[in-house]
Amino acid sequence: IIAGIIILVLIIMVVLFSRDSSAIKYKTEEIKKGNLTVMVTATGTLEAKKTVTVGSELSGIIKTVYVTYNDRVKAGQILAKIDTSKLEAQLAQAEASLESAKAKQLQAQATVDEALLKLKQLQKVKELSGGKMPSQTEMDSAEASYRRALAELASAKASIMEAQAKIKEYKTEISKSFIRSPIRGIVLKRNVEPGQTVAATLEAPELFTIAEDLTKMELHLNIDEADVGKIKEGQRATFKVDAYPEQTFDGKVIQVRYASKTVSNVVTYTAILEVSNPELLLRPGMTATADILVKEIKDTLLIPSSALKFTPYTENQEKSENGFISKLLPGPPRSITQKQESFSKTEKKIWILKDGKAYPVILTIGETSNGWTQVISGDIKSGMKVIVEAVTKDK
Repeated sequence: IIAGIIILVLIIMVVLFSRDSSAIKYKTEEIKKGNLTVMVTATGTLEAKKTVTVGSELSGIIKTVYVTYNDRVKAGQILAKIDTSKLEAQLAQAEASLESAKAKQLQAQATVDEALLKLKQLQKVKELSGGKMPSQTEMDSAEASYRRALAELASAKASIMEAQAKIKEYKTEISKSFIRSPIRGIVLKRNVEPGQTVAATLEAPELFTIAEDLTKMELHLNIDEADVGKIKEGQRATFKVDAYPEQTFDGKVIQVRYASKTVSNVVTYTAILEVSNPELLLRPGMTATADILVKEIKDTLLIPSSALKFTPYTENQEKSENGFISKLLPGPPRSITQKQESFSKTEKKIWILKDGKAYPVILTIGETSNGWTQVISGDIKSGMKVIVEAVTKDK
């Protein structure tokens, strides 16, 4: 058995060492001239341009509901009605109180007239008698009676005003029993049924949600903090939704909000896209993926972005690959880390293939999009082959 294993190892070594070593094979792509469209991709949610939640200031039992989901309503249209039996009884009582107050006012006015007439008579008698008659006590009593009558008249007038205010209050409450639409639009939600009790305490209960006009909507996008500086008002965008995977919709950036949102340590900013929806295909709440056109560069030199990540073999690694262990356990080619070189953020090294060998070139790069990177300056030209990957190495 030992002899057999030794013979097998020797055979493997002979086979491996007998094979000629060939050059490394590289995968290349051609440098080209063309247009580069720089896009920012973001996801978000479609929303109605204006949505109003309709509630009730009045507590009571819902008597009738006149609309339901997807109904089109006009401004001022009655959506529901609250039972007003109690309010109507209170209104009748307030109207009766008003009539009573009016009667008391008439009575108080008659008392005033009577007290004033008596006071004038005593003043006439005193004048004719040269101040001898009537007595001062009698005169003071008549004046007090007159003032008392005026006070009763003022009280009666106040009672009338109070009754009128009560009537106005109850009529206002009754008018609020009609839940009306504040805008023209479509009913998105209906949260109430006939017979349901509405309790308007600290917050008005939400009975209906109405979207003003679904032919014009907004797409609220979450823009990554690294991309928000590229987004400007007026930029065009396209987006898709899962409901219509084959259809592309258009939009325009109308606002980039300064307030940030942080979710799981990821900071995003909200960009608002104006969206036309004439066929009502889009609905509030749909999730959309949008591509915002931030820049379009025409007739520029382009390289594949994968070329910026490529690092070739070194001479030391080449020797290592030809070593004994490597012969026994061959593996796929791999890149190793080169000596650190100092470059700015816009300077990159790529490798050009000439006569089967890799040669480095330093470039100044610009924008990157869709797997291509703009070359601003560098010793390259259109049609040259740039290395993007070391494919394999035959031993």
